[in-house]
Amino acid sequence: MPIYHTLGRVPQKRHTAMRKPDGGVYSEQLMGHEGFTGTSSLLYHVHPPTTVRSVRRVRELAWEADDDATLKHRHFRTSQVKPGGSPTLDRTLLLFNADIAMLYVEPDEQDAHFYRNAQADEVVYVAKGRGVLETQFGDLPYGEGDYVMIHRGIMHRWKLDLTTPQKFCVFESRGHVRWPKRYRNEFGQLLEGAPYSERDIRRPTELKTHDEMGDFPILVKQYDGLNEFVLDHHPFDVVGWDGYFYPWIFNIRDFEPIVGRVHQPPPVHQTFQGDGFVICSFCPRPYDFDPNAIPAPYNHSNVDSDEVLFYASDEFMSRKGIEFGSVTHHPDGIPHGPHPGRYEASIGQTHTNELAVMMDSFRPLKVAKAATKIEDPSYHRSWIEAQHERVAAKGPALPLTD
Repeated sequence: MPIYHTLGRVPQKRHTAMRKPDGGVYSEQLMGHEGFTGTSSLLYHVHPPTTVRSVRRVRELAWEADDDATLKHRHFRTSQVKPGGSPTLDRTLLLFNADIAMLYVEPDEQDAHFYRNAQADEVVYVAKGRGVLETQFGDLPYGEGDYVMIHRGIMHRWKLDLTTPQKFCVFESRGHVRWPKRYRNEFGQLLEGAPYSERDIRRPTELKTHDEMGDFPILVKQYDGLNEFVLDHHPFDVVGWDGYFYPWIFNIRDFEPIVGRVHQPPPVHQTFQGDGFVICSFCPRPYDFDPNAIPAPYNHSNVDSDEVLFYASDEFMSRKGIEFGSVTHHPDGIPHGPHPGRYEASIGQTHTNELAVMMDSFRPLKVAKAATKIEDPSYHRSWIEAQHERVAAKGPALPLTD
């Protein structure tokens, strides 16, 4: 995250004593990735972050794949996911591999615990809802269309606004999620031609310091399970911090679509880069402006990646039969493309109001067993069925005559 930021009070020099009003010394903590060489921040705590009363293994989180490994296109309807529960503990696993996982949840409960994912960065796309992400780095208000970036190890708690439905699409990345390299110059600054700028990145703006003693449960996801640590003080006791490592938010509507005279390939929609995957944003935009341009995507075979789309609206130019919250999985090994009729119908259209989040993984994805409960089992036949409907709508063919 190449933007320096600071909140609260920090000493003039790193690793020097910052005194409390009573003469004591605040506890310094470095948080960062890739040892001491990646982005990091220094936090200053009222109490040492290590004063743990008890620890225990709460539960295992073994991810189970669908037994049917048949190669085919698949469609999942998140509208059929049972709503409710915790934003951190009741997520439904949809797809996964060693690099990236995709989960979904419609929470309606406030977490009493604090949460830290110690084995993955989390990118939470807020399809519906609003509230505040509380963290040690300060509060981050969130709303519809936000990508909430929570790097691994960042302790947080979701404060849901329960007056509105909450729908989260969650990506868990084993590697560090970042801006695409081609959008940055050698100093890390976003380029003029990038589809967003630093002004679009929302960072914590209000730091609330809690100096409270007691039992404070923290659930940590590590070793493919949940572990509970009970701290003897409120974990949000930070009086100041600075650095490059912290949670942040980017809204999908601040993405500036790149358009051209003819159809542009999906990489122009790339928003984030991860290890073994990318995340793209398909946003409302004008279509290609050549009079003969075909705005709908051409058939294509991604011979080294799986393509997954989360539809954040019920409109998508190339697809029939999807709804808000649909998830389609087009795996490596078979071609995919627009449904019959969509290719031709797009000619002459001037714009689209579609909204979708795409994740392309560079290693094959497994379908989770839990996802099969919300699957449209006939989706792989939708191209031929749509073609038959189209032919039938035209009526019988005229007989041949001499």
